Amino acid sequence: MSGIIIAAAVVGGTGIFIGLLLGIAGVKLKVEVDQIELDVRAALPGNNCGGCGLPGCDALAKAISEGRAAVGACPVGGASVAEKIATIMGADVGETTHNIAFVKCAGTCEVTKETYKYTGVEDCTVMPFVPNGGPKTCTYGCMGYGACVKACQFDAIHIINGIAVVDKEACKDCGKCVAICPRHLIEIIPYEAPLAVSCASKDKGKDVLAGCSVGCIACGICVKQCEFDAIHIENNIAHIDYEKCTGCGKCAEKCPKKIIKFQK
Repeated sequence: MSGIIIAAAVVGGTGIFIGLLLGIAGVKLKVEVDQIELDVRAALPGNNCGGCGLPGCDALAKAISEGRAAVGACPVGGASVAEKIATIMGADVGETTHNIAFVKCAGTCEVTKETYKYTGVEDCTVMPFVPNGGPKTCTYGCMGYGACVKACQFDAIHIINGIAVVDKEACKDCGKCVAICPRHLIEIIPYEAPLAVSCASKDKGKDVLAGCSVGCIACGICVKQCEFDAIHIENNIAHIDYEKCTGCGKCAEKCPKKIIKFQK
């Protein structure tokens, strides 16, 4: 019986000793926590999408609390989250811009041509390694295999009739679709942008039409129609300057290929 008592005492004493050591270590090695950083982190949506340019919400919270990032740096949270963080930081929200992703392609199944029939792996990231960059004759347009769809955490982009289409109401401007598109076909534009050019081909008109009947042919009619110097031809494709565009729609009205479209 005495042996059992001694063993129990030894085990109990060891436990108490270890507990004391852990308690002392906890005090000595305690990491000071920045309450503001914790409050900012709690206000962030927690998607860890990297749309802010940092590895995740923890990194952004730290950057905001230290003054290295703006209170509205989270594109997913938008104005509402920016206001919460501004209150926590005791700062002004400042001007926030609501942006969305836009796919610069209107090459649906009916208007595009194929160079050959493809039966391999259907993934956009594989296409740079197959002949012509994929079966579609146009080497600038959407391939329609949905790498962007898989990358989106917000169900904001879908393949419709052979091309990726963004749901502007669901898009959070995280930029993952932009980053993964091997043809750099997706760009970020203002949510309020009235017009957008649905083509990215840099080919000359004749070559554009050889692959797609609705591609931009760089005719320059849109440039001549614009009274506000808001649209120019660069590398055989029309580009809109959204700081100048008033949304008058004259460029879209006169475009012979109807490739300049109003945003719904």
